[in-house]
Amino acid sequence: MAPRIDDKRIYTLSEERPAVAVVKLGVPLIAGMCIMVLYNLVDTYFIGLLHDDYQLAAVNLAYPVMMITIALSNMIGTGASSLIARSLGAGDTEKANHTVTVGFVLTVVNSAIVAAVGMALLPAIVKGLGAKDNTFGYTQDYVRVILLGSLFTMGNYTFGQLLRSEGSVKQSVVGMVVGTAANIVLDPLFIFALGMEVEGAAIATILGNAAGMAASLAFYLRGSTLLRPQLRYIRPTAEILREIFWVGVPATLETLLTSAAYIVNNNLAVGYGELTVAAMGIAQKILSLGNYIYQGFAAGTQPIMGYNYGARNYGRMIAVLRAGVCVVSATELAVMAVCGIFAPQLMGIFTESPEVIATGVHVLRAIMCILPFVGATSMSRMSFQAMGKPQFAFAITLVRQLILYVPLLLLLNRIFGFDGMIWAQPITEAIMMAVSVYLLYSAIKREEAERPC
Repeated sequence: MAPRIDDKRIYTLSEERPAVAVVKLGVPLIAGMCIMVLYNLVDTYFIGLLHDDYQLAAVNLAYPVMMITIALSNMIGTGASSLIARSLGAGDTEKANHTVTVGFVLTVVNSAIVAAVGMALLPAIVKGLGAKDNTFGYTQDYVRVILLGSLFTMGNYTFGQLLRSEGSVKQSVVGMVVGTAANIVLDPLFIFALGMEVEGAAIATILGNAAGMAASLAFYLRGSTLLRPQLRYIRPTAEILREIFWVGVPATLETLLTSAAYIVNNNLAVGYGELTVAAMGIAQKILSLGNYIYQGFAAGTQPIMGYNYGARNYGRMIAVLRAGVCVVSATELAVMAVCGIFAPQLMGIFTESPEVIATGVHVLRAIMCILPFVGATSMSRMSFQAMGKPQFAFAITLVRQLILYVPLLLLLNRIFGFDGMIWAQPITEAIMMAVSVYLLYSAIKREEAERPC
């Protein structure tokens, strides 16, 4: 059944004032994502209570595996979501329903491949993450669980993206909240009561993702969504697969490049001591509050841009871009101020080690300077994906990670040592904000100029 034109979700995508639409779709996601910060912070907090900084370091070393798992789920979620939003904008509800169904099937297949390949290469993966003698065993325990539970992690993230593509943002947030609540409850049970320590933290994370995935599935099963997976659509068409992977593969490569840069960063940090890795891990997780804010606004903007691109409403796309950049940059400036002022207190929540706290404060006050810039870059990338132009989104990431960030990371680390290493990212993000917004604005104006009269 086609969505009613007066459905409030469609109205928000097509007619709501740009700033209001960005806030309406972005704020619920930000609320959910801020709650999801607890996924990482709760693990870090409870492991910190073990008073073992090597286990803290292990969780940070293992984090790229979670990033890669999410990256591979984004291949399906981002590709399918882009096609769904554009199909709804063009009035093709049947194609949108078919795409949702294919997204479900591909998620199951994708997760099975990740688990099988990951387990076969487990020791090599842990070594490549930078784990050493004191952290190798802990890191391997954590990574093993994450790989075995990849279906739940990938399902949780992908199904949330599919819900957002049709404007069902509040439903997608429910999955985030349920998953995080489960993780908070299960962490002390597995870490302390069952004595599983860092491995228990990983199990709690996976079970939390399973609960979040189940919550998202419940909305589809109850029929409270605009679109529904259906058995008659279980077989993908060549066109839908091509569209999903055309957008999805570059999106995955973007996150994989980010993960690779994160691994380079960790390997450089190990040279300053394994406790430095622990400090950087805590600082990064505190900063994830700001990261989730800009990601929430960007993800909330994505279906608006995709819908209006499908409807060829280019003027609205420009207005949404301007409103989104203003909203996200102003919000992140406020978060930056909080991180700078309360850095010692924030670090002290997670560890009692004076060395870890001192290093973490220094790191946090440097890397928080990315916040006023990175939101606009993320919004531009997601808008290109929503428009079905992943080559531009991937080009932004390629320039950002390989041409700017990694070379700057290596160069500044060599010249200025640890300070140079942690300031490489803020410098990169300041440059990329100007580049990415200019590219997106130019692309929209070019589409508008080429539109048939």
